[in-house]
Amino acid sequence: MTTLDDLPLRDDLRGLSPYGAPQLDVSVRLNTNENSYPVPEPVVEAIGKALAAELRDLNRYPDRDAVALRADLAGYLGHRLTVDAVWAANGSNEIQQQLLQAFGGPGRTALGFTPAYSMHPLLALGTGTRWVPARRGVDFGLTADEAVTQVREHRPDVVFLCSPNNPTGTALDPAVITAVLDVAPGMVVVDEAYAEFARPGTVSALAVLPGKLRLVVTRTMSKAFGFAGGRLGYLAADPAVVAAVQLVRLPYHLSALTQAAARAALAHRDALLGTVTAIMEQRDRIVTELRRRGLRVADSDANFVLYEVGGDQAAAWQAMLTHGVLVRDVGLPGWLRVTAGTPAETDAFLAAIDRIQREGPPAPQPRPKGTA
Repeated sequence: MTTLDDLPLRDDLRGLSPYGAPQLDVSVRLNTNENSYPVPEPVVEAIGKALAAELRDLNRYPDRDAVALRADLAGYLGHRLTVDAVWAANGSNEIQQQLLQAFGGPGRTALGFTPAYSMHPLLALGTGTRWVPARRGVDFGLTADEAVTQVREHRPDVVFLCSPNNPTGTALDPAVITAVLDVAPGMVVVDEAYAEFARPGTVSALAVLPGKLRLVVTRTMSKAFGFAGGRLGYLAADPAVVAAVQLVRLPYHLSALTQAAARAALAHRDALLGTVTAIMEQRDRIVTELRRRGLRVADSDANFVLYEVGGDQAAAWQAMLTHGVLVRDVGLPGWLRVTAGTPAETDAFLAAIDRIQREGPPAPQPRPKGTA
Protein backbone atom coordinates (compact mmCIF):
# COMPACT_ATOMS: atom_id res chain seq x y z
CA MET A 1 0.00 0.00 0.00
CA THR A 2 1.41 3.36 -0.97
CA THR A 3 1.78 6.20 1.56
CA LEU A 4 2.57 9.90 1.52
CA ASP A 5 6.22 8.96 1.70
CA ASP A 6 5.93 7.57 -1.81
CA LEU A 7 4.88 10.95 -3.19
CA PRO A 8 7.10 13.94 -4.05
CA LEU A 9 5.51 15.88 -1.18
CA ARG A 10 6.99 19.16 0.02
CA ASP A 11 9.56 18.48 2.72
CA ASP A 12 7.92 20.90 5.16
CA LEU A 13 4.65 18.91 4.97
CA ARG A 14 6.16 15.52 5.72
CA GLY A 15 5.23 14.06 9.09
CA LEU A 16 2.28 16.38 9.61
CA SER A 17 -1.34 15.44 10.28
CA PRO A 18 -4.39 17.24 8.88
CA TYR A 19 -6.05 19.80 11.14
CA GLY A 20 -9.25 18.61 12.74
CA ALA A 21 -11.10 17.98 15.96
CA PRO A 22 -12.37 14.47 16.68
CA GLN A 23 -15.88 13.75 15.42
CA LEU A 24 -16.95 10.99 17.79
CA ASP A 25 -20.38 9.52 18.48
CA VAL A 26 -20.89 10.65 22.08
CA SER A 27 -23.91 12.09 23.83
CA VAL A 28 -22.35 15.46 24.70
CA ARG A 29 -20.04 17.11 22.13
CA LEU A 30 -18.41 20.24 23.51
CA ASN A 31 -15.13 20.29 21.63
CA THR A 32 -15.51 22.47 18.52
CA ASN A 33 -17.16 25.69 19.80
CA GLU A 34 -20.24 25.11 17.66
CA ASN A 35 -23.54 26.70 18.61
CA SER A 36 -25.44 23.87 20.30
CA TYR A 37 -28.84 25.25 19.36
CA PRO A 38 -30.36 24.13 16.03
CA VAL A 39 -31.40 26.66 13.42
CA PRO A 40 -34.97 27.88 14.23
CA GLU A 41 -37.63 26.46 11.94
CA PRO A 42 -38.68 29.84 10.43
CA VAL A 43 -35.05 30.43 9.46
CA VAL A 44 -34.79 26.91 8.04
CA GLU A 45 -37.79 27.69 5.84
CA ALA A 46 -36.35 31.04 4.74
CA ILE A 47 -33.00 29.49 3.82
CA GLY A 48 -34.79 26.70 1.99
CA LYS A 49 -36.74 29.19 -0.12
CA ALA A 50 -33.58 31.16 -0.86
CA LEU A 51 -31.79 28.01 -2.00
CA ALA A 52 -34.73 26.87 -4.11
CA ALA A 53 -34.71 30.19 -5.93
CA GLU A 54 -31.13 29.54 -7.05
CA LEU A 55 -31.50 25.98 -8.26
CA ARG A 56 -32.78 26.65 -11.76
CA ASP A 57 -29.78 28.86 -12.54
CA LEU A 58 -27.06 26.55 -11.22
CA ASN A 59 -25.90 26.17 -14.81
CA ARG A 60 -24.55 29.73 -14.46
CA TYR A 61 -21.64 30.87 -12.35
CA PRO A 62 -22.46 32.82 -9.19
CA ASP A 63 -21.71 36.49 -8.63
CA ARG A 64 -17.93 36.31 -8.55
CA ASP A 65 -17.61 39.18 -6.07
CA ALA A 66 -20.70 38.38 -3.92
CA VAL A 67 -21.66 42.05 -3.92
CA ALA A 68 -25.15 41.65 -2.44
CA LEU A 69 -23.87 39.42 0.35
CA ARG A 70 -21.06 41.83 1.16
CA ALA A 71 -23.56 44.70 1.34
CA ASP A 72 -25.63 42.69 3.82
CA LEU A 73 -22.53 41.94 5.90
CA ALA A 74 -21.58 45.63 5.93
CA GLY A 75 -25.07 46.45 7.16
CA TYR A 76 -24.76 43.89 9.94
CA LEU A 77 -21.34 45.13 11.10
CA GLY A 78 -22.30 48.80 11.12
CA HIS A 79 -19.46 51.21 11.91
CA ARG A 80 -20.34 53.05 8.68
CA LEU A 81 -18.76 50.26 6.63
CA THR A 82 -19.53 50.08 2.92
CA VAL A 83 -19.62 47.13 0.56
CA ASP A 84 -16.14 47.86 -0.81
CA ALA A 85 -14.71 47.52 2.71
CA VAL A 86 -16.04 43.98 3.25
CA TRP A 87 -14.99 40.67 1.69
CA ALA A 88 -16.45 37.17 2.14
CA ALA A 89 -15.19 33.61 1.66
CA ASN A 90 -15.75 30.02 2.76
CA GLY A 91 -15.15 30.53 6.46
CA SER A 92 -12.72 32.86 8.18
CA ASN A 93 -9.98 30.29 7.55
CA GLU A 94 -10.18 30.99 3.82
CA ILE A 95 -10.26 34.72 4.51
CA GLN A 96 -7.03 34.44 6.51
CA GLN A 97 -5.47 32.18 3.91
CA GLN A 98 -6.18 34.80 1.25
CA LEU A 99 -4.61 37.47 3.44
CA LEU A 100 -1.45 35.38 3.78
CA GLN A 101 -1.43 34.72 0.04
CA ALA A 102 -1.56 38.46 -0.57
CA PHE A 103 0.68 39.77 2.22
CA GLY A 104 2.73 36.74 3.33
CA GLY A 105 4.38 34.02 1.25
CA PRO A 106 7.96 32.90 0.65
CA GLY A 107 10.52 35.20 2.23
CA ARG A 108 7.90 36.77 4.51
CA THR A 109 6.95 36.19 8.15
CA ALA A 110 3.72 35.92 10.14
CA LEU A 111 3.58 36.19 13.93
CA GLY A 112 0.94 35.18 16.47
CA PHE A 113 0.79 35.21 20.27
CA THR A 114 0.48 31.66 21.59
CA PRO A 115 -1.47 29.85 22.76
CA ALA A 116 -3.81 30.98 20.01
CA TYR A 117 -5.81 29.58 17.12
CA SER A 118 -3.90 26.55 15.87
CA MET A 119 -4.89 27.12 12.24
CA HIS A 120 -2.86 30.31 11.95
CA PRO A 121 0.55 28.56 11.79
CA LEU A 122 -0.92 25.92 9.46
CA LEU A 123 -2.22 28.62 7.12
CA ALA A 124 1.23 30.18 7.21
CA LEU A 125 2.80 26.83 6.34
CA GLY A 126 0.42 26.27 3.47
CA THR A 127 1.24 29.66 1.97
CA GLY A 128 5.00 29.35 2.41
CA THR A 129 5.06 32.01 5.13
CA ARG A 130 7.55 31.61 7.99
CA TRP A 131 5.71 31.42 11.33
CA VAL A 132 6.94 33.07 14.55
CA PRO A 133 5.23 31.91 17.78
CA ALA A 134 5.33 34.92 20.09
CA ARG A 135 4.34 34.67 23.74
CA ARG A 136 1.31 35.71 25.75
CA GLY A 137 1.67 37.00 29.29
CA VAL A 138 0.45 35.99 32.73
CA ASP A 139 -2.98 34.25 32.77
CA PHE A 140 -2.88 34.25 28.96
CA GLY A 141 -3.29 38.02 28.73
CA LEU A 142 -1.40 40.29 26.34
CA THR A 143 -0.35 43.83 27.20
CA ALA A 144 0.64 46.51 24.72
CA ASP A 145 4.24 46.48 26.00
CA GLU A 146 4.53 42.67 25.65
CA ALA A 147 3.13 42.73 22.13
CA VAL A 148 5.17 45.70 20.95
CA THR A 149 8.44 44.25 22.25
CA GLN A 150 7.99 41.05 20.26
CA VAL A 151 6.75 42.74 17.09
CA ARG A 152 9.76 45.05 17.15
CA GLU A 153 12.08 42.06 17.61
CA HIS A 154 10.71 40.01 14.69
CA ARG A 155 9.27 42.70 12.37
CA PRO A 156 6.72 40.35 10.80
CA ASP A 157 4.89 41.04 7.57
CA VAL A 158 1.62 39.83 9.12
CA VAL A 159 0.60 39.92 12.79
CA PHE A 160 -2.32 37.84 14.05
CA LEU A 161 -4.19 39.06 17.10
CA CYS A 162 -7.23 37.17 18.45
CA SER A 163 -9.99 38.88 20.40
CA PRO A 164 -11.47 36.92 22.06
CA ASN A 165 -8.52 34.58 21.86
CA ASN A 166 -8.91 30.89 21.08
CA PRO A 167 -8.31 28.73 23.15
CA THR A 168 -8.10 31.02 26.18
CA GLY A 169 -11.20 33.19 25.64
CA THR A 170 -9.43 36.40 26.62
CA ALA A 171 -10.35 39.64 24.84
CA LEU A 172 -7.88 42.37 23.85
CA ASP A 173 -7.73 45.94 25.02
CA PRO A 174 -7.98 48.09 21.85
CA ALA A 175 -4.83 49.83 23.06
CA VAL A 176 -2.92 46.63 22.24
CA ILE A 177 -4.16 46.76 18.66
CA THR A 178 -3.22 50.40 18.14
CA ALA A 179 0.17 49.87 19.76
CA VAL A 180 0.94 46.94 17.48
CA LEU A 181 -0.23 48.92 14.45
CA ASP A 182 2.19 51.70 15.38
CA VAL A 183 5.23 49.40 15.23
CA ALA A 184 4.27 46.58 12.84
CA PRO A 185 5.81 47.03 9.38
CA GLY A 186 3.05 45.02 7.67
CA MET A 187 -0.55 43.92 8.12
CA VAL A 188 -2.29 43.43 11.46
CA VAL A 189 -5.14 40.90 11.40
CA VAL A 190 -7.56 40.78 14.35
CA ASP A 191 -9.44 37.48 14.42
CA GLU A 192 -12.84 38.20 16.00
CA ALA A 193 -14.51 34.83 15.40
CA TYR A 194 -16.15 34.97 18.84
CA ALA A 195 -16.85 38.70 19.09
CA GLU A 196 -20.61 38.34 19.54
CA PHE A 197 -20.05 36.49 22.83
CA ALA A 198 -17.88 39.20 24.43
CA ARG A 199 -18.96 40.58 27.78
CA PRO A 200 -20.63 44.02 27.87
CA GLY A 201 -18.14 46.85 27.44
CA THR A 202 -15.70 44.86 25.29
CA VAL A 203 -14.65 47.06 22.37
CA SER A 204 -14.40 45.52 18.92
CA ALA A 205 -11.41 46.17 16.68
CA LEU A 206 -13.98 47.58 14.23
CA ALA A 207 -13.93 50.72 16.36
CA VAL A 208 -10.20 51.08 15.64
CA LEU A 209 -10.54 50.41 11.90
CA PRO A 210 -11.31 53.86 10.39
CA GLY A 211 -8.23 55.31 8.73
CA LYS A 212 -6.07 52.24 9.47
CA LEU A 213 -4.88 50.98 6.08
CA ARG A 214 -3.00 47.95 7.45
CA LEU A 215 -5.66 46.74 9.89
CA VAL A 216 -8.00 43.85 9.03
CA VAL A 217 -10.81 42.47 11.20
CA THR A 218 -11.99 38.94 10.39
CA ARG A 219 -15.32 37.45 11.49
CA THR A 220 -17.36 34.28 10.94
CA MET A 221 -20.99 33.18 10.88
CA SER A 222 -20.04 29.74 12.22
CA LYS A 223 -20.30 30.51 15.93
CA ALA A 224 -22.88 33.02 17.13
CA PHE A 225 -25.05 32.61 14.02
CA GLY A 226 -25.02 28.81 14.32
CA PHE A 227 -24.10 28.66 10.62
CA ALA A 228 -21.03 26.41 10.86
CA GLY A 229 -22.29 24.10 8.14
CA GLY A 230 -22.85 27.08 5.84
CA ARG A 231 -19.13 28.00 5.84
CA LEU A 232 -19.18 31.79 5.65
CA GLY A 233 -16.40 34.04 6.90
CA TYR A 234 -15.69 37.67 6.13
CA LEU A 235 -13.40 40.61 6.77
CA ALA A 236 -13.66 44.33 7.21
CA ALA A 237 -10.77 46.52 6.09
CA ASP A 238 -9.79 49.44 3.92
CA PRO A 239 -11.11 48.95 0.37
CA ALA A 240 -7.50 48.63 -0.81
CA VAL A 241 -7.17 45.44 1.25
CA VAL A 242 -10.29 44.01 -0.37
CA ALA A 243 -8.79 44.78 -3.77
CA ALA A 244 -5.60 43.00 -2.73
CA VAL A 245 -7.29 39.74 -1.68
CA GLN A 246 -9.25 39.74 -4.92
CA LEU A 247 -5.92 39.25 -6.67
CA VAL A 248 -5.50 35.83 -5.03
CA ARG A 249 -9.05 34.56 -4.57
CA LEU A 250 -10.14 31.66 -6.72
CA PRO A 251 -12.72 32.47 -9.40
CA TYR A 252 -16.30 32.00 -8.19
CA HIS A 253 -15.03 30.85 -4.80
CA LEU A 254 -18.43 31.38 -3.10
CA SER A 255 -21.19 29.26 -4.60
CA ALA A 256 -24.58 30.73 -5.42
CA LEU A 257 -26.07 28.45 -2.76
CA THR A 258 -23.67 29.64 -0.07
CA GLN A 259 -24.38 33.27 -0.91
CA ALA A 260 -28.15 32.73 -0.89
CA ALA A 261 -28.13 30.81 2.39
CA ALA A 262 -25.90 33.38 4.10
CA ARG A 263 -28.08 36.28 2.94
CA ALA A 264 -31.19 34.53 4.25
CA ALA A 265 -29.46 33.91 7.57
CA LEU A 266 -28.40 37.55 7.84
CA ALA A 267 -31.96 38.65 7.12
CA HIS A 268 -33.03 36.59 10.16
CA ARG A 269 -30.10 37.59 12.35
CA ASP A 270 -32.27 38.41 15.37
CA ALA A 271 -33.61 34.86 15.50
CA LEU A 272 -30.20 33.28 14.98
CA LEU A 273 -28.41 35.52 17.46
CA GLY A 274 -31.17 34.98 20.00
CA THR A 275 -29.19 32.14 21.58
CA VAL A 276 -26.09 34.23 22.30
CA THR A 277 -27.25 35.42 25.71
CA ALA A 278 -28.19 31.90 26.77
CA ILE A 279 -24.78 30.60 25.70
CA MET A 280 -23.01 33.41 27.57
CA GLU A 281 -24.98 32.44 30.69
CA GLN A 282 -23.74 28.86 30.39
CA ARG A 283 -20.17 30.06 29.82
CA ASP A 284 -20.30 32.14 32.99
CA ARG A 285 -21.92 29.27 34.85
CA ILE A 286 -19.08 26.93 33.81
CA VAL A 287 -16.47 29.45 34.94
CA THR A 288 -18.17 29.92 38.32
CA GLU A 289 -18.78 26.22 38.95
CA LEU A 290 -15.28 25.11 37.98
CA ARG A 291 -13.72 27.73 40.25
CA ARG A 292 -16.05 26.62 43.05
CA ARG A 293 -14.62 23.14 42.56
CA GLY A 294 -11.11 24.48 43.03
CA LEU A 295 -10.02 24.49 39.39
CA ARG A 296 -8.08 27.30 37.77
CA VAL A 297 -10.04 28.85 34.88
CA ALA A 298 -9.16 31.51 32.30
CA ASP A 299 -11.52 34.47 32.03
CA SER A 300 -13.60 34.08 28.87
CA ASP A 301 -15.32 36.44 26.44
CA ALA A 302 -16.07 33.60 24.02
CA ASN A 303 -18.45 30.61 23.92
CA PHE A 304 -15.91 28.30 25.55
CA VAL A 305 -13.87 27.98 28.72
CA LEU A 306 -10.24 26.93 29.20
CA TYR A 307 -9.68 25.15 32.51
CA GLU A 308 -6.71 23.56 34.25
CA VAL A 309 -7.01 19.85 34.97
CA GLY A 310 -4.20 19.60 37.49
CA GLY A 311 -2.22 17.00 35.60
CA ASP A 312 -1.96 15.24 32.27
CA GLN A 313 -4.53 16.86 29.98
CA ALA A 314 -4.56 13.83 27.67
CA ALA A 315 -5.60 11.56 30.55
CA ALA A 316 -8.17 14.13 31.69
CA TRP A 317 -9.56 14.32 28.15
CA GLN A 318 -9.92 10.53 28.06
CA ALA A 319 -11.61 10.54 31.46
CA MET A 320 -14.22 13.01 30.27
CA LEU A 321 -14.79 10.99 27.10
CA THR A 322 -15.29 7.83 29.17
CA HIS A 323 -18.11 9.65 30.94
CA GLY A 324 -19.72 10.60 27.63
CA VAL A 325 -18.49 14.19 27.35
CA LEU A 326 -16.21 15.23 24.48
CA VAL A 327 -14.09 18.30 25.24
CA ARG A 328 -11.01 19.62 23.43
CA ASP A 329 -7.37 18.90 24.06
CA VAL A 330 -5.73 21.90 22.39
CA GLY A 331 -2.21 20.67 23.14
CA LEU A 332 -1.71 23.04 26.07
CA PRO A 333 -0.10 21.03 28.89
CA GLY A 334 -2.41 20.72 31.87
CA TRP A 335 -5.41 22.47 30.29
CA LEU A 336 -8.59 21.49 28.42
CA ARG A 337 -11.22 23.57 26.64
CA VAL A 338 -14.98 23.08 26.87
CA THR A 339 -17.64 24.69 24.70
CA ALA A 340 -20.56 26.41 26.41
CA GLY A 341 -23.75 24.87 25.09
CA THR A 342 -27.20 24.18 26.47
CA PRO A 343 -28.01 23.95 30.21
CA ALA A 344 -28.36 20.18 29.85
CA GLU A 345 -24.92 19.94 28.27
CA THR A 346 -23.44 22.01 31.09
CA ASP A 347 -25.14 19.71 33.60
CA ALA A 348 -23.54 16.68 31.94
CA PHE A 349 -20.12 18.33 31.82
CA LEU A 350 -20.19 19.33 35.49
CA ALA A 351 -21.49 15.90 36.48
CA ALA A 352 -18.53 14.30 34.72
CA ILE A 353 -16.14 16.69 36.49
CA ASP A 354 -17.72 15.84 39.85
CA ARG A 355 -17.54 12.12 39.23
CA ILE A 356 -13.87 12.31 38.25
CA GLN A 357 -13.06 14.43 41.29
CA ARG A 358 -14.96 12.04 43.55
CA GLU A 359 -13.91 8.70 42.11
CA GLY A 360 -10.70 9.53 40.29
CA PRO A 361 -10.08 8.99 36.59
CA PRO A 362 -11.32 5.74 35.06
CA ALA A 363 -8.92 3.08 33.83
CA PRO A 364 -6.96 4.24 30.77
CA GLN A 365 -8.49 3.35 27.40
CA PRO A 366 -6.91 3.41 23.93
CA ARG A 367 -7.21 6.94 22.62
CA PRO A 368 -9.03 7.22 19.25
CA LYS A 369 -6.65 7.98 16.42
CA GLY A 370 -6.33 11.65 15.47
CA THR A 371 -7.89 13.11 18.62
CA ALA A 372 -5.11 15.45 19.71
